[in-house]
Amino acid sequence: MPLGIFLLIAAITILSIFAIERGEHERQQAQLNARATAIASALERRANASSAYLRAGAALLSTMDEVPADDFRRFVSELRLDADYRGAEGIGWAMVVRPSQIEEFESRMAEEVTSKAEIHPRFSGDQPFAIPVTYLQPDTERNRRALGYDMYSEPIRRAAMTEAERTSRPTATDAIVLQQEGEGISPGFLIYMPVFEPGAGGRTLKGFIYSPFNAGDFLQSALELEDAGSYGVRLYDSEAAGGEDTLLASTFDGDLDNRNDVTKTVTIANNPWRLAVSTVRDRGLSGLSMATLIFGLLVASLLMLLVRMLTQQAQEDESALAWFEEQASIRNSLTRELNHRVKNTLANVLSIIALTRRRATDVDEFATGLDGRIRALSATHDLLTQSDWGSTPIKAVIDAELLPYADDSEHAVEMVGPQVELAPNDALSLGLAVHELATNAAKYGALSQPGGKVSVHWRLVSESLVRVEWLERGGPPVKQERSRGFGTDLIERIVAHELRHPVELDFDPEGVRCVLLIPVRRPSEFMIRAQRAEEARTDA
Repeated sequence: MPLGIFLLIAAITILSIFAIERGEHERQQAQLNARATAIASALERRANASSAYLRAGAALLSTMDEVPADDFRRFVSELRLDADYRGAEGIGWAMVVRPSQIEEFESRMAEEVTSKAEIHPRFSGDQPFAIPVTYLQPDTERNRRALGYDMYSEPIRRAAMTEAERTSRPTATDAIVLQQEGEGISPGFLIYMPVFEPGAGGRTLKGFIYSPFNAGDFLQSALELEDAGSYGVRLYDSEAAGGEDTLLASTFDGDLDNRNDVTKTVTIANNPWRLAVSTVRDRGLSGLSMATLIFGLLVASLLMLLVRMLTQQAQEDESALAWFEEQASIRNSLTRELNHRVKNTLANVLSIIALTRRRATDVDEFATGLDGRIRALSATHDLLTQSDWGSTPIKAVIDAELLPYADDSEHAVEMVGPQVELAPNDALSLGLAVHELATNAAKYGALSQPGGKVSVHWRLVSESLVRVEWLERGGPPVKQERSRGFGTDLIERIVAHELRHPVELDFDPEGVRCVLLIPVRRPSEFMIRAQRAEEARTDA
């Protein structure tokens, strides 16, 4: 029961911790999802702001026959990029240059922008036109590195420009390395807005107004609108979950294999990207779960100890009650036996007198034989009394009961068996049974006439059980019709109950046969009683 209570409380505690941890996980996931939604909205707002600038610039440039450098510079300066356009490298203009226009373009660039304004990589003829970087504001040493670069020659940029021309909408590229990065590997992207001019067959592509972005700066500018807090943010240039090769920017520096993720699809200038907001997964229990675990274990342990103490006390009380009941039963049995034994003793005395007189030739011989048998009977009672306080050999019990008849030459008494010690109560029960059988044999059985034989054999059936067999032969035929006496009840009920095994008692015509099964108890089972008896005798 104590272990069962401990396991029950422990199971309830574990279920409580599971519920707490699950609720905590759901709460964290809800917070993470809300934060991811806010950051995705901030990224889209930044991209939409950039797209709005590019749309306005495209509308302006489409009305101009030429795009002079001074006019473009003045237009960009009025946008106030430092205040309203954070995260971008600036705004640029890239015009369409056909093969026949290359020399004119380079000459114009040398006059208006820089002395080194060659288109690179050089025009190969595999493409219908080139779209080199014409202007890029603000005019910094970093941005000048990109001037003249033919963006149409690079597949990723060309794909974005083609899509922007087809949809007439601002369109972002996938991850690239900006020309102004030089030899750097920091990823970035561009947003293109096509600029058209009227033509003979309809509108024709005039060029692209665009903005280059460093991906990390773009992400940080969005996080200024919505702080990520303790969460890590990663931005991929593909909406499908993929490897780190599609990673544009990241603020997550934790263990990539031990994290909780929430992903959102964000549309950056007509290009779906994937936003992942992460937090490091807590490997341990939360504070509330740990407190619940400690409290549950303490309660389970205290209850287990309390129930164990109560159980032990109940077991001790039960053992004491059982001992008292056993003692009361023994006293009751002894009282009844005392009454019956007095009668049997008188009958035995008369039988002994009759047997002794039959064989005696004079008064002295009669007196001597009578005295010896009476003393043997007294010794049997002494042995049975003594056996209540300690272990007693089987042979000693049987000897004490059969001693008055063992020396008579008219009878044969045979006792065969190993050395077996019996507990006090078991020895007393055996003595009662043998005494009753011997008395009955002396009255009516093999000991009642010359030539009778009594055999008592015992053997160990197992380590904890001994079998004792009483067999009479050579006596008067046993009457089959007879009244049931107290001796039969004593053997079949009281003795059998005390020995905790049934007694076989057969009244065969040839002689009585009785089989007893007696427990061979360990000394520890009756040692306390023997010690108490010894103390009682010492006190007396």
